[in-house]
Amino acid sequence: MKLFKSLAKVAFVLSVLVLVPACNTMHGAGKDVERGGEKMQDAAK
Repeated sequence: MKLFKSLAKVAFVLSVLVLVPACNTMHGAGKDVERGGEKMQDAAK
């Protein structure tokens, strides 16, 4: 049981370490898409 808890903690930490950079990447991609949309709106005007 103690081994299972230790493995669960390690798995949780690893998943957080993997997901945090992915969130930053998606946030940056969202900003890029938003800027592209703004440029298209300006060009349409």
